[in-house]
Amino acid sequence: MSPKPNKLKAFFKALPKNIFSGFVVSLIALPLGLGLAMASEAPPISGIIAAVVGGVVVSIFGGSNVTIAGPGNGLVGVLLVAITTLGLESAYAAIICSGILLAVLGFLRMGKLADFFPSSAIQGMLAAIGLIILGKQFHIMLAHKIKRADTIDYLIEIPFTINDAIHYDKTGLIYAAAAGVLSLIIMVFYPKIRNKYLQLIPAPMWIVILSVGFSYYFELVAHETNPISSLYMISGIPEFKDIIAQLPTVNFGKAGTFPFWSSVLALTLIASIESLLSIKAVDKLDPEKRRSNVNLDLKALGLATIGSGFLGGLNVVTVIARSSVNVNNNASNRSSNFFHATFLVIFIVLFSTQLTRIPLPALMAILVFTGYKLASPTTIKRIFSIGKEQVIIFLVTLFVTLKVGLITGILSGVIVTFLIHIVINKSASLFFRNVLKPNVLMYQEQDNGNYYVSVKHFCSFLNFYRLKEKLDAVPENSDVIIDFSLCKFVDHTVMENLNNYRDLFIKRDGHFDVIGLDLHDSDSKHPFALRRLLPVTGILKSGLTKRQNTLEDFAQNYELSYDSKNEKETHFLDKFHFFRTKTIGHIYNKLTTKNDAISIFDIEFSEGEFIAKETIRTTMLYMTLDKKIPKFTLDREGFLEKVYAFAGFKDIPIQEHSDFNKRFYLLGENETAIKSLFNDEITHFFESNPYYYVESNGKCLLVFSKERLASTKEVKALFDFGKRLKQVISL
Repeated sequence: MSPKPNKLKAFFKALPKNIFSGFVVSLIALPLGLGLAMASEAPPISGIIAAVVGGVVVSIFGGSNVTIAGPGNGLVGVLLVAITTLGLESAYAAIICSGILLAVLGFLRMGKLADFFPSSAIQGMLAAIGLIILGKQFHIMLAHKIKRADTIDYLIEIPFTINDAIHYDKTGLIYAAAAGVLSLIIMVFYPKIRNKYLQLIPAPMWIVILSVGFSYYFELVAHETNPISSLYMISGIPEFKDIIAQLPTVNFGKAGTFPFWSSVLALTLIASIESLLSIKAVDKLDPEKRRSNVNLDLKALGLATIGSGFLGGLNVVTVIARSSVNVNNNASNRSSNFFHATFLVIFIVLFSTQLTRIPLPALMAILVFTGYKLASPTTIKRIFSIGKEQVIIFLVTLFVTLKVGLITGILSGVIVTFLIHIVINKSASLFFRNVLKPNVLMYQEQDNGNYYVSVKHFCSFLNFYRLKEKLDAVPENSDVIIDFSLCKFVDHTVMENLNNYRDLFIKRDGHFDVIGLDLHDSDSKHPFALRRLLPVTGILKSGLTKRQNTLEDFAQNYELSYDSKNEKETHFLDKFHFFRTKTIGHIYNKLTTKNDAISIFDIEFSEGEFIAKETIRTTMLYMTLDKKIPKFTLDREGFLEKVYAFAGFKDIPIQEHSDFNKRFYLLGENETAIKSLFNDEITHFFESNPYYYVESNGKCLLVFSKERLASTKEVKALFDFGKRLKQVISL
């Protein structure tokens, strides 16, 4: 059967659950769309238009799989400024222009834009957006409309608004504030209810249902007018036929002014960042672990925003909360996004008049709760646990965003992050000298198929895109080893992203290992903390790395002793031919059996001197033997070994083992004793196992695979190889 019918059959098979998921998401999108529009001081229907246009366009032309498109929380502040400064008709023009720029970013393949922003700066920006939403909507939630200069003033006024609400003497205001408080209580406590039938309807939709229900109660049962003040009821929702007949006027007359383009750039920046971060987060939630085409999604979001602006809607972005609900309800493809838009149209066609029965404070409670989640104290606590410097970046971005604006805020976060990196490394040249240099080398090892990635100089938000391009090219079911032993500095943004890659590879039956950070230090034990290479080796302040923790667990499971500290006592290696022309620095991460017969360790040594000096770090196994054996060196047959033959170094052949002779290069002075040692059993052992460099000094063996640090998986394989080799030789 051809692939096309298979895909079509799978699509129709998954259609029922995608329809259901789209319905559930629409229940959340309806009140949120109304609330976000009113919070931006746009007509309430604007949010619904954005969700409908976004759902249709992105589901057809997008490159993601299970994301939901619609109006976003992050744009509320910018849209409010744009509408207040430019007027509604010119704000629609700004929305259209931002859509054009968003599509251009997609055509220019600028999906990697989000990778150039430090993680803590993005968190600071999102927290600022949360405070903007919370600060301005909290007062409306308590039926108290005020006008202040900036968000900080709104936040300062919150205690006074609470006091005023407690002392209301007007029935209309009391009921309006009660509707807001009850709605907030539903948002906070509803997720804690574990009833599967109640959970079929999300908390925001319960608020809508109860609001409309109370309205009908007063009208039909109590025979009273709605006690909530008309000032705090939703108004201005046209019927569906009027939406189509009366398209808004778009005014491009202010397109030559600075405020216009300032709004356009702010809308584009926030829409692109919010969308890219959401797409990346939703890809992690996708049960099938598919990777979205972010550039294609940017084009679709841009096209949807253009259409939304002409129809009187807001910017269209990818939204994480509604996308998460989509995934949790077993959506499997973009059709759920389309059906979420379809159900919104049905709601507006059938129930547009009912929506005017919803109290405005009830919708604002939904946004207050959303804003609180973006600026939750647990966010600051988590960032503080990563590192004190991250708190500085977070707070600077947050306060500048609140006082000045979103673009200035995120740029200040980038600048502060870069300055902190210079201070931490006590060097600006590390960055200025190497920022334009290619610092990532990747190749696939032929013997085991592993992808080995070496990163040097520094790796931060400035050049992470180079590493990301390499990792994105690797199938997730492969084994990847990232080596930072030649890298002097790795920042928090990189560490967080590497953890995301690790989760992705593990879920797809791959293996993702980060090595080379054991000689780096940081000020916290958090796995996302930035790392810098110590100029003088010693005991690290920050505790063990993830690799070291895995080695420690391995030691406990196999009853080995583990010592992560550096050890300069390396005389036991001097008698090996391999180190005759090399200078050993130290060994570390030492695993040892109880009887000290076998030990595995990371080792740092150097070759050459002065300009030609090269520092190498690798993982080796050292094994003492129960009997004396001849000295020999066993390595893989290769070009250099053939050159050695011309120089007089003779490869010792083992009779009746032609395969061994072709694949291995065996050297030693006592040829007779070596041939006696390499009997059938030992020869077959080497033939049937992976390649390792093996050297005997007569009493001990030195074994290693490659001149690089081993991943934890390779350490386990090396230990197993050493144990079995000892058993074979001891026979």
